[in-house]
Amino acid sequence: MAQQLEFFDIPSPCRGICQTDERGFCRGCLRSREERFGWMQMSDAQKRDVLRLCRQRYLRMQRVSKPSDETPPEQPSLF
Repeated sequence: MAQQLEFFDIPSPCRGICQTDERGFCRGCLRSREERFGWMQMSDAQKRDVLRLCRQRYLRMQRVSKPSDETPPEQPSLF
């Protein structure tokens, strides 16, 4: 399978919210301390891997914050 050429640098996912949560991940970009500090020295493949991890962390955070006990509608559905 042919690889796609990368013509542009991968930008940092930093959003300017530089605070860590209780697990040590940035609240803005969801990177670990090592991922944030080493971003400039990483290869493009490593940066893509970090972005993939950040996306997984974001989706996990969304699942956890979603209420699991959804209340049924007050009026039952007719269908």
